[in-house]
Amino acid sequence: MSLRLPNPPLRAPDAETGAGSAGKRYGIAIVGNDKIIDWLLPFLESYRDTNSSLPIYLIPYDDNVAMTRKAADIYGATYIAEEPVEIDRLSHELYPGFFNNNRRRLRKLQALALPLDEVAYVDVDVILFRDFTPAFGKLEEGKTEFIVASPSFEYVYNERREKYPFLKDVLLFNDGFWVTSNKYLKLSDFIDTMRDDAAIFHDVRKRGQLFAQPLVNFVTHRRGLKIELLPNVVENASHESFYKAPGVTFRDGKPVDYEGKEIYFAHWAGATALPSRGVFDPAWTEYSRAAWARFKK
Repeated sequence: MSLRLPNPPLRAPDAETGAGSAGKRYGIAIVGNDKIIDWLLPFLESYRDTNSSLPIYLIPYDDNVAMTRKAADIYGATYIAEEPVEIDRLSHELYPGFFNNNRRRLRKLQALALPLDEVAYVDVDVILFRDFTPAFGKLEEGKTEFIVASPSFEYVYNERREKYPFLKDVLLFNDGFWVTSNKYLKLSDFIDTMRDDAAIFHDVRKRGQLFAQPLVNFVTHRRGLKIELLPNVVENASHESFYKAPGVTFRDGKPVDYEGKEIYFAHWAGATALPSRGVFDPAWTEYSRAAWARFKK
């Protein structure tokens, strides 16, 4: 896939956070459409509040994007207009019996084709609380090639993974947040891995409306990427992001976990309704109010 996009601005290194080398291009990628505009707008408002110095790219989930495109303009996001032909072809090959609204979850893989040296992909049922700059510049070949925030023990593989030695003792992760570089992981890696090992993938993948998460785990594991949790690469970062996390408190307006470690974002993974009464929900509600006011101007 070749994306004809303007180059994002160069981020200079931050001496205090160790953000990386001068001249490196870092950015955030998200996927959205009008169906989830109630999630997309608070996310973008939180991005404006905490990470506006980083370029952001908005990948359309489908063609239902009239409000989404307006939101991209308001918040200065680069809207990716080019159709992800290779990704959609892969999704049809892997999940031929499912509706497009499930298969399109693989469109997050377009983040790997952006003109960035390192990209942070983030689901939009999220609000950001802290600057992501410290998460960049930490990738290192053979040591840290793919950074995730949270483990996911239940929603990746089934019990048949035990048949395959390369899946033994691997870190299973939530794919709602990851940082990598196409130096270590490319879209072609997904295509090549599924060409060679689709039968193994289908044997081990967890069912139950899971599409992208088992795939991203499988490809990174099959290709032997060195996966690290965010707390192991960013000082005092928490691995916590789940919206129902216990023991969360706020310090100077920012959340910390039960150990006092800094929570970078809250993720409403699996939520069936918009936030209302949880520990992170007042912050989400305020971002939502501000975003809709900005959107309706």
